[in-house]
Amino acid sequence: MEAMEVDPLQRDPPVPPAAPLVIADSGSSTEVEEDDGEGGARAAFPPGLPATWAFSQRSAGRGGAVASGLSPPPPRRRVRQGFRVHYSSQTAASSRTFPDFLLRAPGAAVGADPPSSGTESSESEEDERARAAPPAPPRLDGADESGGAPRPATPPPGPDGPRREEVGGDNGGSGVQRRRRLSFEPDAAAQSEEAEGDTCSICFEAWTAAGDHRVAALRCGHLFGFTCIRKWLTSQRSAAKCPQCNKKAKRSDILLLYAPKLRAVDNSEHESLKKSLEEEQSRRRKAELESAQYKLKLQVITNKFGRAQQELREMKARMVHAGGSSAAAAASSSPPRCAAGSRLMAPYSFSDAVMVSANGGCRVLAHSEWLHCLVASQPSAHAALLPGYGVKKVSLAHIKSSQYVPIHAAQIRGLCFNRQSAGLLLSASLDGTLKLTSLSANAVVQTYKADKPVWSCCWCADDPNYAYAGLSNGSVLLYDVRDTSAHVRELQPLRSRAPVASLCYIPRAASSSFPCGGLIAGTLEGGYFWERGGDGAYEPHVLPLEAGSCTDIQVETESRHCLVTYRAGRGHPTVRCVLMALTQAPQQSSGESPAVSCLAVQTFSAGSSCKLLTKNAIFAGPHGSGALVCAGDEASQSTLVWEASSGALLQKLPADLPVLDISPFTVNGEHFLASLTEKMLKLYKWK
Repeated sequence: MEAMEVDPLQRDPPVPPAAPLVIADSGSSTEVEEDDGEGGARAAFPPGLPATWAFSQRSAGRGGAVASGLSPPPPRRRVRQGFRVHYSSQTAASSRTFPDFLLRAPGAAVGADPPSSGTESSESEEDERARAAPPAPPRLDGADESGGAPRPATPPPGPDGPRREEVGGDNGGSGVQRRRRLSFEPDAAAQSEEAEGDTCSICFEAWTAAGDHRVAALRCGHLFGFTCIRKWLTSQRSAAKCPQCNKKAKRSDILLLYAPKLRAVDNSEHESLKKSLEEEQSRRRKAELESAQYKLKLQVITNKFGRAQQELREMKARMVHAGGSSAAAAASSSPPRCAAGSRLMAPYSFSDAVMVSANGGCRVLAHSEWLHCLVASQPSAHAALLPGYGVKKVSLAHIKSSQYVPIHAAQIRGLCFNRQSAGLLLSASLDGTLKLTSLSANAVVQTYKADKPVWSCCWCADDPNYAYAGLSNGSVLLYDVRDTSAHVRELQPLRSRAPVASLCYIPRAASSSFPCGGLIAGTLEGGYFWERGGDGAYEPHVLPLEAGSCTDIQVETESRHCLVTYRAGRGHPTVRCVLMALTQAPQQSSGESPAVSCLAVQTFSAGSSCKLLTKNAIFAGPHGSGALVCAGDEASQSTLVWEASSGALLQKLPADLPVLDISPFTVNGEHFLASLTEKMLKLYKWK
């Protein structure tokens, strides 16, 4: 029980009564009503006088009682929620301390008996404890401390301190004075926001971290107190639903959450932006896919248009030269010549360059008309993760390297496309295998194992189901792509067992000088011609080449000429490229087949060294300009272009490194020449 407390008074002269100001209590203060149990009359005071007069009368009465030795009986007290009143007759106190005159009194304004000195000391001690204690937390429901009806929110404090609010009273000073108090409670909206995630939506009471009213969730995700949601679902039985979203629920759906503090972050705006971003990305991917499809269609149409233009030019050329077929047959033993009086000077101009392998290691080159691309062999760029060798595809539509396809475990020495099957690549490697790779699917479709390293390969132009592989021991293996087990025939070497560095197939043709078809195999010691008969039998012929210095043999099928490359030696200090015409000697007897030979027509000098076994080229020049010969010069690191008929050097195309392979090709009716080094691929366009 708390006794009435009277703080030290300011003894000022009486002043007219004024409206009291209400000062906030700490939340734990009480008011004490004293009843005179012995029927004594209360010391009343006129309503017009201020409260200071009443307390001065009490002090006088208390002093008289002490002087007479009579102690008043202890009053009966009833503890109620109280308040503090600050009258304007007191002096202003500092904002950091309590007012000088504070009174705990009941709501009635009538006089009360003066408390004893013991009551004053107890009230002073309890008041000091109330000051030291932290303020009580505000009620979430906005109700009065005494359990009454909810109070309206108090306006926020002003610049000079908290606002004081009068809850009744009468200015005349007569009648019963009503209670006045000062509220420090937070705004109702702030309370609702703070309590929204801490209260049960059924009983509107705060849930707990343990006990019967601990936080629980339904399958839909809404949170409630455990006892509340259990009673809710039990009362509804079969038609039980969630109180918030009205979804079906049952008691087995209740899940207890072990969370001492539960707080959710509002990320609705973030999720909305994330959803918008995903939709935008989906639309962008769809647009990119449509753009790629349209580009592919445009490329196909462009290729068809280029082929149509090429066929048109070929038809025109046939019409012009229709009457000269007999003259062409008579001149088949000599190299093709240009038109009278024509002399080409620098026919190629630089077009583009593509980096194939930054680490080097490129070796051979091949062109695909079906895929509209070039492929170059190279080692894997990530040898630690993906060791081995493969090919790099270079798109001719955009002139850039597009994709690497792994194929072999060792260096690739030969590449050749099948003209009948789109995208089927034949590759020979030093790992002792011959492989068929589909560049449309970027995967190896067939592997043939040989006993020795494979140095070269080519397709049979008369039958696209057959392929040839030249081995390091001089043998040539014949494979049938329909038989996946092993080779179907082996062509044994005739003289030496030097590696077969090059293989070229000449198809049958209606030519009086050389009508037969077969395989030309060039070894490091010489060359052979394996004539293919109608029954599939092969008859060998030894070509009259210089022994011990041959490095490469390339064939031009239309004119029936071949280009043989000899390395430099004692008798010849430079690398020589000799243009030869294939001939067939007349049949001597009925039991013997005609002998096959070759005659030297023109000789070209291609530098002073040949250490890399460069693959040279001979091909028909564009627009009927005659045959052209191209060879790599290792000493000057360039590509040399000659006119086959006159032997004149037309152009020297520079390169950064020695040229290893040369390949002519046509794109959309335009003629190009590609030269490959260890790292770069350079393209030159016909002017």
